[in-house]
Amino acid sequence: MTVHRLRPRHEQAPRVRSALNGVPLADALTTDRAGEPELPFAVTRISPEAQRAAQRVLASGWVTTGPETVLFEREFAAHVGAAHAVAVSSCTAALELALRALRVPLGGRVLIPTVTFCGAAQAILHAGLRPVLVDVDPHTAMPTPATVARAARVCGCPHAMMVLHYAGAPAPVAELAEAARLPLTHVVEDAAHAVGTSVDDRPVGSLSRATCFSFYATKNLPIGEGGMVTTDDPVLAERIRRARHHGMSADAWRRNLPGGGWRYTVEEAGLKAGMTDVQAAIGRAQLRHLDDWQQRRHAVARQYAARLQSLPGVQPLEVTTRGRHAHHLYVVRVLEEQYGIGRDQIIERLGERGIGASVHFIPLHHMPYFQRAAITPPGGLPGADALFPQLLSLPLHPFLTERAVDRICGELTARPHAASARRQTEGM
Repeated sequence: MTVHRLRPRHEQAPRVRSALNGVPLADALTTDRAGEPELPFAVTRISPEAQRAAQRVLASGWVTTGPETVLFEREFAAHVGAAHAVAVSSCTAALELALRALRVPLGGRVLIPTVTFCGAAQAILHAGLRPVLVDVDPHTAMPTPATVARAARVCGCPHAMMVLHYAGAPAPVAELAEAARLPLTHVVEDAAHAVGTSVDDRPVGSLSRATCFSFYATKNLPIGEGGMVTTDDPVLAERIRRARHHGMSADAWRRNLPGGGWRYTVEEAGLKAGMTDVQAAIGRAQLRHLDDWQQRRHAVARQYAARLQSLPGVQPLEVTTRGRHAHHLYVVRVLEEQYGIGRDQIIERLGERGIGASVHFIPLHHMPYFQRAAITPPGGLPGADALFPQLLSLPLHPFLTERAVDRICGELTARPHAASARRQTEGM
């Protein structure tokens, strides 16, 4: 559930207030009918350097997987402290390829939190495996060792586990693996939210056998589309490199290198999931801005926390694992009895005032397909059921100004008073 505010083509662009590394810093994309600036849930900015890099590749004569992709893989691997990185078409493809590369037997059972994006579960199914849903702690939106152990008992002996760093918060990867009685070699990290996250002092991307990142338009490192798998295992990396190009022993770029040839072989199944050099060039340029963008995300999160800390019924998610939060999302729990109105009403009212909001995520076991395709522990998933009606994601991106955050918090602060006054009037 997302309320997005998009700018119709006939409307003018906003007035720029300042810039962050040459990228405009604006309060909004447009204005609503009342003349107030609209605040979309997310804003994608492709830096001027990234735009020039894309144009350079487009003029080079080679636009698909090639030298820019190789360079992006090296630079991203160095950024997260991994030995290898393999660029792919999306995080969903990264998760599927990583699971395939683990050599989990067909039909093998994979633990996955029920509060996650549906694409993660689809990756398990596309790899020929079976998702086993894990409940979450409603205070953190992430599994605990106890909920993981419960799900592991249900399926007998899980073959692998997918660990999500929800919203960019560090997940206790080693503790969850131990609870599942799995070695870290059988853990795949879903780091779609976690570019910039660390667990203790180790960056996400260097913890388990395979970590999968997203470069979707709203992510911390936005390209538009794209993903990456990082690993310290050279054999796993080579399996994924082959599998992303139909299982071929050499992709088109390698075959066209000096000394290369047209011959190739296929020894196992694969799919079409490569990254283009256009995407990689954008990613390389965007990566140079990432540290500054992350600092701005941290500042926005601190401002939200300070403004909302005394607001009854609006509680930020707790972070219980030591490390660094990437602040991909700023998620709060709306406690209706304390706040005065429910989550859905808040989203509707924010939307009426030109403020975008979202919900991350609809639990998998609430969807008909996964009710059939996944394994749900007996007794259900009560933590996720309690949490879902409360989840609310507020706008968070590097180009959100202090003034914009103040306005969002002001709207949230006004709602309980309005609801309370209405109840008092209705009771007269």
